Amino acid sequence: MPNRKMGRASDQRTAMLRNMVTAFVINGKLETTTARAKEVSAIVEKLITAAVKEKDNFTTKEVTVSSAKLDGKGKKVLVTKTTKDGKRKYDVVDREIKTKTVTVDAPSRLAARRDAMYWLHKSHDDEGVVVNPVNKLYDEIAPRYAGRNGGYTRVIKIGARKGDGSEMAVLEFV
Repeated sequence: MPNRKMGRASDQRTAMLRNMVTAFVINGKLETTTARAKEVSAIVEKLITAAVKEKDNFTTKEVTVSSAKLDGKGKKVLVTKTTKDGKRKYDVVDREIKTKTVTVDAPSRLAARRDAMYWLHKSHDDEGVVVNPVNKLYDEIAPRYAGRNGGYTRVIKIGARKGDGSEMAVLEFV
């Protein structure tokens, strides 16, 4: 947990830091006050360290999946069925069974991903597509820093803010 109180109640401070950590992981860059940047940096460093440690700790397996058949317009295909006594007819969604390859996390990787979910919540990118920052952390960021022992982020001071004179900084990945 962070050490700086930043003039906020603990629930507000945690919510603010969660939003900033999520934005930083998704965008790769964050401009904020120096104190906030240092707090976000400390949190992100721990998340990346856990992700690097667990990045290859999974297996794959084949799973059968049943899904609704879709027509050309993306609507579900219906099939007419008859009751067992033959008196009534009703529509049922036609289904198809496929085999799909899925990844299965080892217990320690699953625990690390759940720890990351505390700080990272699903968000939307510029086009409105839902982005899961935990997947981005494990699939893109962790492999990039696999050979590095810490020091994944840098805080660059950019001077005082015009309105109130707060020391501003840019947080970015190394």
